[in-house]
Amino acid sequence: MAAHSPLSRDRAEAGSIVSRFSPENEALAREIIARYPRPKSAIIPLCHLVQEEHGYLTDDGMAHVAELVGVTAAQVQGTASFYEMFKRHETGRYVLGICTNISCLVLGGAELLARAEERLGIRSGSTTADGRITLEDTECLAACTDAPMCQVNYRYFGGLSDSDFDELLDDLASGAIDEVVPPHGTLARVRQHIPDDRVANIGPPEVQVAPEWFTRREAEMAAPEGEG
Repeated sequence: MAAHSPLSRDRAEAGSIVSRFSPENEALAREIIARYPRPKSAIIPLCHLVQEEHGYLTDDGMAHVAELVGVTAAQVQGTASFYEMFKRHETGRYVLGICTNISCLVLGGAELLARAEERLGIRSGSTTADGRITLEDTECLAACTDAPMCQVNYRYFGGLSDSDFDELLDDLASGAIDEVVPPHGTLARVRQHIPDDRVANIGPPEVQVAPEWFTRREAEMAAPEGEG
């Protein structure tokens, strides 16, 4: 079976692993691995590093992760394939995902997707000719109270009217949002320094910041009837 794997074939044709980490990411990868009791526990954050460096999860990148943590490339591929955020092909700078699950569907998600296809001139699953935007039809984003929802590189935008959505598309196309939303694949948490006393299973989890829509809904529910 392994002889017919795309991973094995690509490595055989290349003669060696091509897409290794940059020196900076190689050092960061080894720091991340050292924080886990078992090296293979670092597969997911290392896959994020591969995606950040190359824009998507390359076969050679997965093979290099396998080398670093002492597993097979197939094991890395099997782990990564479970998660939607890992892309196996090149994407645009922005991955625009529009939810068309039940709540968003009822409140206009399908219409937003059709509007995006018309405005961008592409079908869902495609990337604009300038390489800026990849359009996706996504499953539930777990923010149904603010439907219809979309996400740009996993940053949420909700409660969108047609004019709101058009403005978002304009900002994505013009680059006006570049300072707010980093390129696809950039994940700050992977790059955050882990203090020495925060090794695996030590210390409390990070405090989570409630999303804007949640705090807004709380305020609306707390307001006396007839207000807000």
